[in-house]
Amino acid sequence: MATNDWSGVHPQAIVDPSARLGDNVTVGPWSYIGPDVEIGEGTEILSHVVVKGPTVIGRNNRIFQFSSIGEECQDKKYAGEPTTLVIGDNNVIRENCTVHRGTVQDRGETRIGSGNLLMAYVHVAHDCIVGDNTILANCATLAGHVSVGDFAILGGGTMVHQFCHIGPHSMAAGGSIVLKDIPAYVMASGQSAQPHGMNVEGLKRRGFSKDVLLALRRAYKVIYRQGLTTDQAVEELEKSYSDVAEIRPLIDSLRGAHRGIIR
Repeated sequence: MATNDWSGVHPQAIVDPSARLGDNVTVGPWSYIGPDVEIGEGTEILSHVVVKGPTVIGRNNRIFQFSSIGEECQDKKYAGEPTTLVIGDNNVIRENCTVHRGTVQDRGETRIGSGNLLMAYVHVAHDCIVGDNTILANCATLAGHVSVGDFAILGGGTMVHQFCHIGPHSMAAGGSIVLKDIPAYVMASGQSAQPHGMNVEGLKRRGFSKDVLLALRRAYKVIYRQGLTTDQAVEELEKSYSDVAEIRPLIDSLRGAHRGIIR
């Protein structure tokens, strides 16, 4: 990463001399970039954005006005430790988003992958892990220690309880309150969220074959229609679908559901 290209910094922006900016980074007026911040090439910081460190932001991101990135977390146990925020490439972070650094009680790091869309007013709390190609719609809120798998979608106003896992390719409808894990591929909605089948339309758009979709529908029935415990469902899926690679993320999300899964 180049560390000397300040040509895109607006005269009315404030950038700490120790911040490292890659080639073709732009920083809009009235934005603040603090110390211990590293921004990758091609990233665009619009006006009135605050970025504090230690924070690493990758390439070709766009961060819109009034967002607060890398601020201290809201955990009362936080005592000023130098925890971090890491953001990947090609993300869009819209207006008024807040993304906080981690805590030493967990990994000490909040991480957002690549290709994500965080719409306006999204909050990502301390120690969250957001994968790649997710969509967090307006006002979606992640409490601390939440993980969100690749290609997951959280509808507007979705609220996720701390330590919950949102499985890859899953979807929560707008206004959902998620108190337990959502397994991979599952659609959820409600207060509190309940399962409503597999995210078939989303999977079709991503090129999942008819055979795989059929296997996933049958796997859903194993989990939710046969009266099995989660452990029993995992055992049945391992036995019946070991030859379907796409079932593995579903099994992994069931095994890792320490808070239990939505029912």
